[in-house]
Amino acid sequence: MSGYRLAKGGRVNRAAPLSFTFDGKAYAGMEGDCLASALLADGVMLVGRSFKYHRPRGILGMGSEEPNALVTVERGPGRMTPNLRAPSVPLHAGLVAKSQNRFPSLRTDFMAVNDKLSAFFPAGFYNKTFMWPRSAWENLYEPVIRRLAGLGESPVTRDPDHYGATYAHCDVLVIGAGPAGIAAAREAAAATGGRVILIDEQEQPGGGALADPAQWADLAANLAALAAADNVQVLARTTAIGHYHQNFVVAVERLTDHLEPAAAKGAREKLWRIRAGRVVLAQGAIERPLVFDGNDVPGVMLASAARTLALRYGVAVGRAVAVMAVHDSGWRDALALADAGVKITAIIDLRENVAAALVDAARAAGIAVHLGHALTGVKGRYAVSGVTFAKGGIGADIAIACDAVLMAGGWTPTVHLWSHAKGSLRWDADWGAYLPDTSDEVIDCVGGCGGAWDYGAGLNLGMLPAAKPLHQRKGFVDFQNDVKARDIGLAVQEGFRSIEHIKRYTTNGMATDQGKTSNLNGLQIASEILSKPVTEIGLTTFRPPYTPQTFGALMGHHKEALFQPLRKTAIDDWAAAQGAVFENVAQWRRARYFPRGAEDMAAAVLRECRAVRGGVGMFDASTLGKIEVVGPDAAEFLNRLYTNPWKSLAPGRCRYGLLLREEGFIMDDGVAGRMAADRFHVTTTTGGAARVLNMMEDYLQTEWSDLDVWLTSTTEQWAVIAVQGPKARDVLASLVGGIDLSREAFPHMAVREGHICGVPTRLFRVSFTGELGFEVNVPAQHGRMVWEAIHAAGQPFGITPYGTEAMHVLRAEKGFIIIGQDTDGTITPEDAGMGWAIGQKKPDFVGKRSLARPDLVADGRKQLVGLLTDDPQVVLEEGAQIVADPAQSVPMKMIGHVTSSYMSPALGRSIALALVCGGRARMGETLHVPMPGGAIRAKVTGTVFWDAEGSRLDA
Repeated sequence: MSGYRLAKGGRVNRAAPLSFTFDGKAYAGMEGDCLASALLADGVMLVGRSFKYHRPRGILGMGSEEPNALVTVERGPGRMTPNLRAPSVPLHAGLVAKSQNRFPSLRTDFMAVNDKLSAFFPAGFYNKTFMWPRSAWENLYEPVIRRLAGLGESPVTRDPDHYGATYAHCDVLVIGAGPAGIAAAREAAAATGGRVILIDEQEQPGGGALADPAQWADLAANLAALAAADNVQVLARTTAIGHYHQNFVVAVERLTDHLEPAAAKGAREKLWRIRAGRVVLAQGAIERPLVFDGNDVPGVMLASAARTLALRYGVAVGRAVAVMAVHDSGWRDALALADAGVKITAIIDLRENVAAALVDAARAAGIAVHLGHALTGVKGRYAVSGVTFAKGGIGADIAIACDAVLMAGGWTPTVHLWSHAKGSLRWDADWGAYLPDTSDEVIDCVGGCGGAWDYGAGLNLGMLPAAKPLHQRKGFVDFQNDVKARDIGLAVQEGFRSIEHIKRYTTNGMATDQGKTSNLNGLQIASEILSKPVTEIGLTTFRPPYTPQTFGALMGHHKEALFQPLRKTAIDDWAAAQGAVFENVAQWRRARYFPRGAEDMAAAVLRECRAVRGGVGMFDASTLGKIEVVGPDAAEFLNRLYTNPWKSLAPGRCRYGLLLREEGFIMDDGVAGRMAADRFHVTTTTGGAARVLNMMEDYLQTEWSDLDVWLTSTTEQWAVIAVQGPKARDVLASLVGGIDLSREAFPHMAVREGHICGVPTRLFRVSFTGELGFEVNVPAQHGRMVWEAIHAAGQPFGITPYGTEAMHVLRAEKGFIIIGQDTDGTITPEDAGMGWAIGQKKPDFVGKRSLARPDLVADGRKQLVGLLTDDPQVVLEEGAQIVADPAQSVPMKMIGHVTSSYMSPALGRSIALALVCGGRARMGETLHVPMPGGAIRAKVTGTVFWDAEGSRLDA
């Protein structure tokens, strides 16, 4: 044995050495190693520090259950991934890894002082200690605690990698490629002839068989048979992270992390969304640790992990190894290790009666056997130097020297995905574990996942018996979060009885391993302390993801420019060429203002607003949502949906529509034109198109399926150009054909169909500015051409393009609201001063009954009002809070907030809209807006600041 590398054995390629670094020091591994096996082969036992006490920690397990060995891997500039489990990091040449949660180094960690003071940091310590003074939590306690505790550091630069995503369908999906999973996949492929997908999170399929040379020949043959089957797809390095309704499984495939950075081409990871007719779970079982003093010293690990290291990777966990077992599998692992060349000094088993064949085989291998004994302690801090054990765990200590300790506490079926799919669990006293019971999905569990294992018999224990009282013991249950058995005892002492409450009080099972090694021990310890059956303590809930995943994998292509696809109108390029400054509204890019020369936004908006009020302006309104509502029952449908009446609306006329949620709160608004008896052109807010269409479809399909109505989204099909101002009719007169634009023939709130610039148009006589206005709807492909034609025709009239900022000012001067800005999701039509939009004779509409609820008609509700500051040049901040008395003590009682606020060019002063408690009853009252420089006085007014009589609509 060279170092801790065995002279022979394992599945690594000894002829292919690989160099890597850990914490800046160079090491050597072999092709086929993982980071954990390579470090242990070089004698590195200390690999991390625990979350809370910064205790030295080593490898515990060799799978996704590993809670201790969390590392950061750097794959080049900007490519840093924290919190990876060392056993799950495949080794490649040049791998750069470093430990986490330590300062200044792993060996010398100043924060290990927490361990010395651990008696003062019991479970619930933070919640009890840092309650006073309240103001100190945010400014002092929280920043310090966050610096002291934690895991890996989050990357601070953009992720340069890209990620893939795909959908797949199959007849049978098998999760877990151990012997049971491979057998299930072969059987399904042969029996159904349908498509079978087999996925496994390890680098190679095989599961536990990879650590059993006796199964290698069969494994190779079975994998070859799967490869030859044309209806089977095998995905290695793929983790099923969630199982959802109707057998929808989400998995992440790691495509390049096992390669040297220079060879890593294409997507780093791929997100699989798989819909399966049947799911077979073959995830195996996870070995349980034992809880005894010193069970977290580096060099103490699961017996199954030591077996994997020796037989798969050719690495010995130590030169003199002690085994603490309460299960036959520990004996089998010890014998396999001894046969591979690992020196096993002793097997200690709490049971008095162990199968004679196992005892005889151990003694024949030269292993000392101690039945009826239990470990009482482990010597060493950074590595194991020896153990003590005693008869029954409470007698006189016996000491032996060793440099590694293996734990065999039994097995816990991996039922996470079963639980994700709402499968129920049943307690099996023989196994001492929860097993799958029933599920509404077409799903099966095979192998260890379903409790069908041949590991042998054992005891079902949480803690080993010990002479020390519980509060003096330092046996860890959750290794990552530093939860001890005595913390669970304290939780019970504090009055917690449910395991869900105990979990939250102690944080047991809340680490990145999702309680894979700690949940059942914590449950059994609580059961023992409370003297209640396990089934009365409850069961924690498993939630996706099964293991932590990168945000990149979850986002897929949706990053940077693709994070939210940017939608542009047909006129966007023209606006950009004119130097427009843009803003994002929902998913749309919209021109905010059109600066000329050195103009800032305020100057440009002032000019644009004056142009609309005094002459004519043009505005790109193409982003408005547009829905074609067609059918014999179209009017009835809208009548049931919107607050105001629609059946009496004549073709060729428009109506403002207000849409409520079922709770009675304003959801959206817009203008709809009746194009024919059976056809409506309905508009929505820019951000509301999708949700309004979804709501319409929902009601049409589930509530009013008797109506003959068809809904079609036409948002992208129509370009919309708003021409607003006293000279709007003059600009359009020479361009429009087939439509009489006169005031008498084409009144306000009417719609006509004809032509403009030779292309079809739906021309609406509507205004969101309070001026004479038209909205020109043309097919989107003609949008820019028509825009340019209107712009050219308007030159003699001083036509001015204006953006969203001027639009906001113009509409606010008229008191027109914007949903989502002047409403907050709790505002009714009456609150917004829009009771006029409710059809008083309508028997019903969505939200009508809710409007009669006592709390929606109660006095003191927030109502929309106008505000005029005492100083007309002071513009209030949007979102600023409002109080009645600025002299009141802190915390002040807030009575509302500013929703919209602008400098009004038409009035030459500032204006604002606000939601204020009992607002309309406060007309003329002076309220106050507290700001850092002092409170600002503002008088409550109506919401219409300009042309209250509406005379300018027909200018």
